[in-house]
Amino acid sequence: MKYDFTSILDRRGMDAIAVAPEEDPYGIAPKGKVRDGFDLIPMWVADMNFPTAPTICEAVVDRASHPAFGYFAPRQEYFDSIIRWHASRNHVTGLEKKHIGYQNGVLGGVLSALAVLCSQGDNVLIHAPTYVGFLGEVGQAGYHLISSELVKDQDGIWRMDLADMEAKIRKYHIHTTIFCSPHNPTGRVWTREELEAAYALFRKYDVYVISDEIWSDLTLEGYQHIPLQSVSEDARKRTAAFYAPSKTFNLAGLVGSYHIIYDDYLRDRITRQSSLSVYNAMNVLSMHALIGAYRPEGAEWTDELRQVLTGNIRFAVDFIREHFPGVEVSEPQATYMLLLDCGQWLAEHDVTIDELLRKGVEVGVLWQDGRQFNRPDAIRMNLALPRVRVEEAFRRLAEYVF
Repeated sequence: MKYDFTSILDRRGMDAIAVAPEEDPYGIAPKGKVRDGFDLIPMWVADMNFPTAPTICEAVVDRASHPAFGYFAPRQEYFDSIIRWHASRNHVTGLEKKHIGYQNGVLGGVLSALAVLCSQGDNVLIHAPTYVGFLGEVGQAGYHLISSELVKDQDGIWRMDLADMEAKIRKYHIHTTIFCSPHNPTGRVWTREELEAAYALFRKYDVYVISDEIWSDLTLEGYQHIPLQSVSEDARKRTAAFYAPSKTFNLAGLVGSYHIIYDDYLRDRITRQSSLSVYNAMNVLSMHALIGAYRPEGAEWTDELRQVLTGNIRFAVDFIREHFPGVEVSEPQATYMLLLDCGQWLAEHDVTIDELLRKGVEVGVLWQDGRQFNRPDAIRMNLALPRVRVEEAFRRLAEYVF
């Protein structure tokens, strides 16, 4: 490969909660103490342990070499980069500068859209399992999440339950949904047929869609992301979609996301709502980071990353199925996160989920409590590490934990 996905980064002292869970400001870090003799393997928070694309560092360093960082406006190159990226990666047509707007984060953009589309106390449809940020922040903002459970088919693939979605839309008078595509934490990449079927429901019941597509670049080999807004003209007008380079290139620490909203009325209202916090403003270095990320070299780096992640996930899924009887896992189609259903194993071994989580931490495997995603007896694992570290983590789990 042209790019480096094998170096083991020493992130200690470099502002990374992944290797310093005691500094976690969100309260989701794994609990417990690593025993002597074991080093730490970070497999919990959703950031990667690879060097990022070189063009990002080059762009940031080049801009930082000029010793002035005053007030600025986003460059035309910023918008052109986003337009080219979505045209080449997602086959998007008709995207213009006016459709793109800055957001400090996808979650913040989602909350701004909710403030426009809902009244306090309104019910909002969401799929379960559910991203931890939605479970916490949306409820705190005064909205009620109504969950429609994803169900596994005979092949272990997570599917939407359209009948359940329709029943809950009708019962709870729902007119807004938060749609995750690709889905986090299951890693599903929705097919066009699935998106069309869901959107038929949304149109039938006049449901507006807030689409979190932050994982859209990280489909695994053999899968293609389809932007929800491309499903139909109605979807294009009824959907506010949110993206960021942060998951793809591990840029969360630089801060910087964006929305794509085609409808003028909806875009103006959400842009205004986002501005009310006063500090929803772009950072000049994050702007240059995105420009560096969305260069052709960044696309090449992303495709190599997808190969690495595909290999890591297939290794992990095969290992679990062979060595951890009683642990159920569905192979994701996107993201670098794996969701383990440990319910049967826990029952057979008379072990609690807290005890299992602690056993992993004791041997240096920092993994995440699945209850944070509304999944009892589940564990979420980050596989965005060099392959040798993934293999070492599973060796320890086999020898000391399961």
